[in-house]
Amino acid sequence: MHFGQLLLIGVPGPELDPQTASFFREVQAGGYIIFSRNIQSPLQLRKLMDDLRDLSEIEPILTIDQEGGRVSRLREIGNEPPNAQQFREKGDPDLIRRHGDLTGRLLRLFGFNLDLCPVLDISFDDKADNSLFGRCYGASVEEVILNATLFNDALRKAGILSCGKHFPGYSSAANDPHHELPVLTRSLKDLELQELAVFRHFIQQVDSMMIGHIAFSELDPSGLPASLAPAIIRGLLRGKMGFKRLVMSDDLDMGAILNHYGFEQTMRMGVEAGNDLLMICHRIQLAADALKVFEKMPTQLTEEALERMAAFKKTFSPPSEFSEAAFAELNAEVWRLRVDTLGEVRAHERSPESGKRSPVEIY
Repeated sequence: MHFGQLLLIGVPGPELDPQTASFFREVQAGGYIIFSRNIQSPLQLRKLMDDLRDLSEIEPILTIDQEGGRVSRLREIGNEPPNAQQFREKGDPDLIRRHGDLTGRLLRLFGFNLDLCPVLDISFDDKADNSLFGRCYGASVEEVILNATLFNDALRKAGILSCGKHFPGYSSAANDPHHELPVLTRSLKDLELQELAVFRHFIQQVDSMMIGHIAFSELDPSGLPASLAPAIIRGLLRGKMGFKRLVMSDDLDMGAILNHYGFEQTMRMGVEAGNDLLMICHRIQLAADALKVFEKMPTQLTEEALERMAAFKKTFSPPSEFSEAAFAELNAEVWRLRVDTLGEVRAHERSPESGKRSPVEIY
């Protein structure tokens, strides 16, 4: 068995040095996630994608967080698209469709096959300090469903698979899971009417689902983060809600997990909970240790996850042919979309984080 297929791992830098390439060839990860640290130029990025494919025996997931605004990795080399809040404030459905289509074409040009969006969280407070600032498509169930559907449908039509996040919802979190585990005590009735209503709508609409690091006492009294909770993934998402497609954890290198669980424990609990893909964005060298954990687990659990991974990969679209000219044209489209959404003056005002490489990247 290729147990590495159960891992989605980060890449150290913009190029694969011989040691890293050898390590990746040994692990045979199911996929790779790209961050700002991996992006220097259009040609370099496409070469990195091609190199990752070349060392993989099984076509890898190649993914990125390309949402818009501050969570736009490609702004390292191009124009920054508006964020979800800016689109909803503008109120023009065609602009969101354009964004989904343009994002899909950009990602295929660089060789990606999955975008880690749309964000399906509801913005109960646009100023909340819980990592969702500017990233939500609506302040109500109906608004999120309307706007996220426009983006999701256009992205998938352009040949890039989608991922709904962050199940079962960060919306009411008072703190940021990048640093510590949020714990929610909202009533089950409120969850059903709001957060879960959105995710239930997208059960058949997204290609994968990302599980957040957040504890819901009403959904699971164990106190486990949703990403490690069988009651949330196997019981709620797969059982009651009927989601049959790929399930992945959010980054297991976040403080919400690191501060409470050891690495081997996290890997074991992640698969037991029902994740098909476990995300390790920074402690990449531990991927080899993860394989040893998977080898000791019940065969039924790992086989189920590997089967869903294989089915997911059958739906990939091939990369587009790359050229600098093609990127220049798409980058110009991003700028036109930005101006049409924000106006000429605001379009020149990039997000405060632009040009800065934070030690904590939001996803």
